[in-house]
Amino acid sequence: MSNALAIRPTDLVLAGPVGSLDAYIQAVSGIAVLSREDEHELAVRFRDEEDLEAARALVLSHLRFVVHIARGYSGYGLNLGDLIQEGNVGLMKAVKRFDPDVGVRLVSFAVHWIRAEIHEYVLRNWRLVKVATTKAQRKLFFNLRKAKKNLSWLNQEETEAVARDLGVSATEVTEMEKRMSARDMVFDAPSDSDDERGGYGASNFLQAADSDPAEIVEAYDWEQSTQRRLMDGIKTLDERSQDIIQRRWIAESKETLQDLAAEYGVSAERIRQIENNAIKKLRLQIAT
Repeated sequence: MSNALAIRPTDLVLAGPVGSLDAYIQAVSGIAVLSREDEHELAVRFRDEEDLEAARALVLSHLRFVVHIARGYSGYGLNLGDLIQEGNVGLMKAVKRFDPDVGVRLVSFAVHWIRAEIHEYVLRNWRLVKVATTKAQRKLFFNLRKAKKNLSWLNQEETEAVARDLGVSATEVTEMEKRMSARDMVFDAPSDSDDERGGYGASNFLQAADSDPAEIVEAYDWEQSTQRRLMDGIKTLDERSQDIIQRRWIAESKETLQDLAAEYGVSAERIRQIENNAIKKLRLQIAT
């Protein structure tokens, strides 16, 4: 049996590097790779006995593969340590779902889970605005990154060639290229009060929601008109209905149905009916 179980959880943080990245990579590279027999035995123990020590050994022995896969995504400008963390999450999910009786090695099974977690992280953090929301767009996003030979825009011939290779339309390739080439803009950039040329973010150029004088006057007139019609409508109600509406909806200290029912000597349900009928009349009064 390999000595993987001799490594304690405190020796390495399975979630990923929390200190020196180089030290972490060196540490995981020093963990022995499990033989097929040892891997199968550990996987069976975890599946049948829920042996967490066996699961830990499986994860530790495959951390080096996560580092290798994460390095393949360094071109997105994201922190390698963060990519490794996400990949390790995928590895642990793979260990949990791995069936040792299928006949494949864990690394072959886990690579899909590792890549899936890293893909999600890249899509969440590569741009503030999502560049891919559907499964097809995500596939196009990563394939287009590989297909592009340089950072320049594709010409028509290259676009059509990429579209044929990826099995999508040229329009979809162009649209995704636009999303990938877009730059994030700081919405609320801080300005330097000591510099008259201080930077301004997009928020400085947005019109305030309440800045249109015409809309302000219109909103005020509508509110005043509605309130006037409401008060006029209340005056058309009988005395009991007026009292119930005032005390249930207008007064600062609202009364309960039970309180009014006790005062008027009727059931709470009767007070509710009176209230509902009064509200219906008021709605008609306001609408006219």
